[in-house]
Amino acid sequence: MASAALVTAPTFTAAQTASTTDPGPKTAVSIRAADKIFSLGRGKQLQALAQVDIEIEEGEFVAIIGPSGCGKSTVLRLAAGLDEPTNGSVEIFGAEPRQLAKQHRLGVAFQEHALLPWASVRSNIALPYKVAGRKIDDARVDGLIELVGLSGFEKARPKQLSGGMRQRVSIARALVLSPDLLLLDEPFGALDAVTRRRMNAELARIWGEEKITSILVTHDVDEALILADRIIVMTGRPGQVREVKKVDFPRPRDAETTRSPEFHALVDELTSLLDASESAAA
Repeated sequence: MASAALVTAPTFTAAQTASTTDPGPKTAVSIRAADKIFSLGRGKQLQALAQVDIEIEEGEFVAIIGPSGCGKSTVLRLAAGLDEPTNGSVEIFGAEPRQLAKQHRLGVAFQEHALLPWASVRSNIALPYKVAGRKIDDARVDGLIELVGLSGFEKARPKQLSGGMRQRVSIARALVLSPDLLLLDEPFGALDAVTRRRMNAELARIWGEEKITSILVTHDVDEALILADRIIVMTGRPGQVREVKKVDFPRPRDAETTRSPEFHALVDELTSLLDASESAAA
């Protein structure tokens, strides 16, 4: 009787095993060697960005800070598909931003909430469904109203809400279609300091629930440290990436975090980088 053949399973090193089972973090945003030059007419030009390279992993929250006029919002507009780079490339999950925008896979919230003044909180949050030609998911809308802390205000109009509440509606609207990327351009810039701190805590909580890849443009160093996994510091115009700082504070981050020596050390370091960028731009 023939003996059974002995088949020896192949052996792998730990690194080989990891490479076959774990593909690693997925790139969500890839901006490579991006320039942006605006035409001002009569042969004049303004270069807003120069050779900008940014890579953001899926699920990351990244903040962009820098001097006024350094091109922070321009970076956001490139990612949103609202502008195109003069040179270089921008990809969101391997696709052109405008393609994802047409598919309603990008959520955007600006400093101006742009809510419909005649529409209720609920109708404003549900608006993207109508724009996309989709059936309204009532459960999703209800869930977001609860998530942003506006239960009981479903029928209220924007004029009946505080500034912070209006911004929460704006963020809920940006999230309602479960976008792949959330883009936030100074969403709390017009709020007073106390309300802004409260909204930072709210946004951190909301992001903790949704875990959507997010880019925040802000002038506020404390806000960036409370919310972000990494902070990109830009130079003065034409904007370039000056430095990238990793933020290792455990989540959730609270008042105790902001009182720590490590937090204050990072505030000082980032402020110094901003001051240097301001001086260089002057």
